[in-house]
Amino acid sequence: MIEDGGQENPLPESGLTVGIIYNLKRGIRNHVVDAEAEYDSMDTVRAIQRALEEGGARVLLLEADLELPEKLASARMDIAFNIAEGFNGRGREAQIPALLNMRGIPFTGSDETTLCIALDKALTKRLLATYHIRSPRYAVIRRGEAPRLDGMRFPVIVKPNAEGSSKGISDISVVRSRAELLELARRNLELYGGDMLAEEYIEGREFTVGLLGNGEETRVFRPMEIIYRSGVEIPGGYRVYSYPVKQDFERYVSYECPAALTPAQEAEMARASKTAYRALGCRDFARIDYRLGADGQLYFIEINPLPGLAPGYSDFPMLAGFCGVEYGELVRGVLRAALRRCGLGLRAAAV
Repeated sequence: MIEDGGQENPLPESGLTVGIIYNLKRGIRNHVVDAEAEYDSMDTVRAIQRALEEGGARVLLLEADLELPEKLASARMDIAFNIAEGFNGRGREAQIPALLNMRGIPFTGSDETTLCIALDKALTKRLLATYHIRSPRYAVIRRGEAPRLDGMRFPVIVKPNAEGSSKGISDISVVRSRAELLELARRNLELYGGDMLAEEYIEGREFTVGLLGNGEETRVFRPMEIIYRSGVEIPGGYRVYSYPVKQDFERYVSYECPAALTPAQEAEMARASKTAYRALGCRDFARIDYRLGADGQLYFIEINPLPGLAPGYSDFPMLAGFCGVEYGELVRGVLRAALRRCGLGLRAAAV
């Protein structure tokens, strides 16, 4: 909270103890190059720690390993700042929130139910269709089942149905025929072990929208456009925000925020974002990806209720920065939103 003099209010003497819960990149070699794409570096954890300490909080660091249940039993914290992705399976993002709820520990971000639903891209699209939010045509491809493409038009992008951080999206993810689709799906089912999502590739512009807060206080940041640099060959030839592109983003893309949209287009994106956020029960913060097709239609691609917070890299802090919210204030804003939601308004006012 900023006082008129420009200085942040310190926490009261009683203080606030925040436990950051995270999964750490270990550099472990795996059969896929992006195995640890969703995990955080220690640099990100320390950046969040500094942001919280600058607001006056005491910080505990709790790695979300197999000993986390024992750590939670002995840790003394007022609230957890959860950025952990969990381990194994499409419900993995729910693991830490479920543990925290079981122990009655308040935490930032969405709960286990929202995270379970949102990680499953097809389930999310099916739910949001009831709110008239448009998605590209899609089909789920499961091991041992013949895919039903139901009139889908090629090209089609194939990606894991329950992964984030562009995991499993590479320079060969867009296919031009059923035969190519089946071969890529077979390969990726083996590599990633989960269902694949086949989705019509939308030729057009790409945007991401960030949200911060809860209820009527929720702030929808202005859309940020991911612009593919002219004269630079994108891996695979299609404009896809893939894992290889993200790893070398300064070479392949630039970012524009606020994006060059008509007032009507921006309003539609904001309405869709608020609707999706509320329909899925998102809390505190989230980020949503869209394509604006050559046909002028807006297409929902996916939502991330646990967006990355890596400074200088992740889209959520980048778009917030473009909108005038610096990194430390963004992190503390997430914490404040959670404290208010948990009925800890006096603590929130002090951060």
